[in-house]
Amino acid sequence: MADRHLIDVHVLLVEDNRLLLTQRAGSDVFAGRWHLPSGKLDGGEPITAAAAREAFEEVGVTIDPADLCPVHIVHVAGSGPEPRLGVFLRAERWSGQPVNREPEKCSAVAWFRLDDLPDDIIEYPEIGIRAFLDGARASFSEHGWPVLTTV
Repeated sequence: MADRHLIDVHVLLVEDNRLLLTQRAGSDVFAGRWHLPSGKLDGGEPITAAAAREAFEEVGVTIDPADLCPVHIVHVAGSGPEPRLGVFLRAERWSGQPVNREPEKCSAVAWFRLDDLPDDIIEYPEIGIRAFLDGARASFSEHGWPVLTTV
């Protein structure tokens, strides 16, 4: 296992009881599956600024970082070569209409009703989506780590 942990930001764009998802392109194990607009923190970048940047880069919406509210934080192992800390934020407001700005990474952008989400959402973002649907606000969980016993 790697000596470091990546920090990912995931943006929940919810409008008219619908959630925006992106479909992964490519040929890896996640190709064709649904995900939230997301990405990794850059060095020296605050979480909310990273989330706003990623939303703009991936789906072309502009979000004021102050309009992002934490929904869930999950520490994940087994969703890629390095462990990750995923921060899920809901955008309370944004401007622009979502479009696919990264067709080399994303094969589709679509709205799904909150009560009728696709079955093929990648497990990692689904944890944050489920926390949001369950009414979570800045909750925390761990996923994929072995159970350690205390001495």
